Amino acid sequence: MKNTLQNMKKILSAALLLATLLPARVTAKDMSVAYVDLQYILKNLPQYESANEQLALISKRWQKEIDAAQQDARVLTANYQTEQIFLSETMRAQREKEILDKEQEVLELQRKYFGENGELFKKREALLKPLQDEIYTAIQEIASEKRYDIVKDRSADPSLIYMSNKLDISDQVLDRLGAK
Repeated sequence: MKNTLQNMKKILSAALLLATLLPARVTAKDMSVAYVDLQYILKNLPQYESANEQLALISKRWQKEIDAAQQDARVLTANYQTEQIFLSETMRAQREKEILDKEQEVLELQRKYFGENGELFKKREALLKPLQDEIYTAIQEIASEKRYDIVKDRSADPSLIYMSNKLDISDQVLDRLGAK
């Protein structure tokens, strides 16, 4: 009796799954799909390379600033360790506070420049958002002209095993953006 009830539940679950998938399969046949390779598109846009170069330069400059502050903290620590036995309790506390303040400064700089919503994130968004908008607009225009219902990014789809080249509109997007 228990096995029969479990079998019925399995059959009912399978039937419900099939009932929900069948309409999707019917409509999926009627849809036209195209793909783009956003990595390929970005790699072939001079504006993207320029933006990345700017970001790299800014990032290096900020990293040098952080490295200098870290070096200052290391020097303070080394000096403290060398002179510690000669310092009064008050002087030791003062030097320890200086070291902690410098280490805190390093952490603040890292957060300010490279944190989740740091300066690098903001700069990247300021440089790349207009380019992303242009790409999106070009894709939208091509999709509208060619009557594609769906345009997917093949570079971001790990489940994509095979795709016909005739479905790839990446070069058309580059043409629309004036990059080819």
